Amino acid sequence: MTANADGPTSDALTEGIPENVPEETGSKDNPAATKAASEFVILAQFIRDLSFEVPNAPGIFSAMQEKQPDININVDVRATQIKGESFGVTLMIRAECKAGGELAFIMELSYGSLVRATLSRDALAPALLIEVPRLMFPFARNIIADMSREGGFPPLMLAPVDFASLYREKLAQESAGNTDQNKTGSSHQSANGSSVVKH
Repeated sequence: MTANADGPTSDALTEGIPENVPEETGSKDNPAATKAASEFVILAQFIRDLSFEVPNAPGIFSAMQEKQPDININVDVRATQIKGESFGVTLMIRAECKAGGELAFIMELSYGSLVRATLSRDALAPALLIEVPRLMFPFARNIIADMSREGGFPPLMLAPVDFASLYREKLAQESAGNTDQNKTGSSHQSANGSSVVKH
């Protein structure tokens, strides 16, 4: 089974980036400073939470033989400052499969990483919400495939996620939302989203 993933949603992609993060430094005359201002390293990757439910077993396996499965995937990314240059990034994937309108399985993975970043303020959010999840995704994808197979279903192979395009989309939505909020005086808080928040 191959499934496309819905992208992360956001109301404040850059909200909470610490003010003490330096602005872009370095120049053509000082490439070493520019390089230092754009570095990050993933120190650890780990499963924060993992669940797999088959509420309609064993009958659902008969339905899977007769009906084409319908799979809905949702992907969310969050990043939190731990201390100083240390950040936690969490990639959350939720997969829901139905066959003939009947629920086959629900799978949820929260996959985390510990990141050390020496980045400019402008580069911090894109690194944590684009580059880091891009590097984490293959590992999370393997976990999803293994878990669905061990659960008695064909391996669920997630299609690649374009985190850069999703990030740009949500920045545009955030900008439009802020404009509308200024006009109407109303506010909206998303239930989940890609965001960088101070711990």
